[in-house]
Amino acid sequence: MASDQVEDESQFYCKAKKYWKNVPPTVDGMLGGYGHISSIDINGSKKFLQKFLRDGPHKTGTSCALDCGAGIGRITKRLLLPLFKTVDMVDVTDEFLSKAKSYLGEDGKRIGQYYCCGLQDFVPEPNHYDVIWIQWVIGHLTDSHLVDFLKRCKTGLRPNGLIVIKDNMAHEGVIMDEVDSSLCRDLDLVRRLIRQAGLSVLAQERQENFPEEIYHVYSIAMR
Repeated sequence: MASDQVEDESQFYCKAKKYWKNVPPTVDGMLGGYGHISSIDINGSKKFLQKFLRDGPHKTGTSCALDCGAGIGRITKRLLLPLFKTVDMVDVTDEFLSKAKSYLGEDGKRIGQYYCCGLQDFVPEPNHYDVIWIQWVIGHLTDSHLVDFLKRCKTGLRPNGLIVIKDNMAHEGVIMDEVDSSLCRDLDLVRRLIRQAGLSVLAQERQENFPEEIYHVYSIAMR
């Protein structure tokens, strides 16, 4: 579904914002009732990301990461803070970011900035991030907003920086979820939008050991 097929863009964003306002600020809330898959998810992400933190042609730094659609900081706490000196978080729901302060505990001291903003409007600080992690949130952006956001992320990277999208991929085409007002695109379309943003894919991997009934989830690293 291209942006122009989203009947009313402001409605699309408004409905999503309203949906998340009513979600409890817990790990289970962040994962739509699938809190039990959190560790499998984090371990898969860690394995994927560590390829780029070790020596090699695509090695990236570990100074600062950005967690996009960060919620209460599930990924920040378990994936990013153990690997990076500081982490910034951006989310559209201010209650989640408030909750993050207690959820992150002591490690919260290493949060640089909490940004309360939708990704369609968010501008990462230029030349600032080693890794920009975008998980389970691209469905809340229209095609053109996703392309524009990825372009801004590219500007936000330090030399050798990396953008990672980890998200649900539809089997074919685009599936609209009316409940949370989001789109699930197939892998080909996501890769096409990545190319449109002037980025190239360094690695992609399907997450293993997730429940059968949910969408396939892929991690895609690019710069």
